[in-house]
Amino acid sequence: MAERKPGVIALFDVDGTLTLARKEISQEMLQFMQNLRKVVAVGVVGGSDLVKITEQLGQSVITDYDYVFSENGLVAYKDGKLIGNQSFKEFLGEEKLKEFINFTLHYVADLDIPVKRGTFIEFRSGMLNVSPIGRNCSREERDEFEQYDKIHGIRMKMVEVLRNKFAHLKLTYSIGGQISFDVFPQGWDKTYCLRYLENSFNEIHFFGDKTYKGGNDHEIFESEKTVGHTVTSPADTLKQCTELFFS
Repeated sequence: MAERKPGVIALFDVDGTLTLARKEISQEMLQFMQNLRKVVAVGVVGGSDLVKITEQLGQSVITDYDYVFSENGLVAYKDGKLIGNQSFKEFLGEEKLKEFINFTLHYVADLDIPVKRGTFIEFRSGMLNVSPIGRNCSREERDEFEQYDKIHGIRMKMVEVLRNKFAHLKLTYSIGGQISFDVFPQGWDKTYCLRYLENSFNEIHFFGDKTYKGGNDHEIFESEKTVGHTVTSPADTLKQCTELFFS
């Protein structure tokens, strides 16, 4: 095994990159990540909170990787220790937050889609996660909504309404996963995590599946501070990393 390359880190999205959507990481990928850490530093960055990332990547996630960034890096861990925690509520203020939530819930109430469940807004430390169908939907309902949304653009239309209504709040909207989108202050996308890396690494490789404009990997993929790689599945991630780091 080659020695670890100094100044190089491989940074990964979670859903669609290391795992299938909302599924657990495979043993093959888990072993590959452990082997990759022997060659370069390895980090993960997801829009979800640490609880959901842990459900997918395992209970020892914060020690399995050199860096773990949940909520786009607003909650940050290095070598298993918390190094950053930013609050969306403190940034926006209670009154503006309430105004946004009230409008969003009214919009969802008037939305005509085949299925609605519960938890339409999930409050996280550094962002809001909004789901038109509701995060309590089943796996089957999640898959069906994803296909329905591809045809009817439910999330895209909702984001456009919110962006126009709350332009004065200077928020960013990022569509990711199958059923929801994230809402956070401008600059609090996945590039936020780079502040913890740019002084330690001169080569930051980012791997993500939603690198297109409007996807939640787009900003960090396009950043001049990263070398961006678009992947189509966990298998493609493994293939690209093997060619890049082990050839």
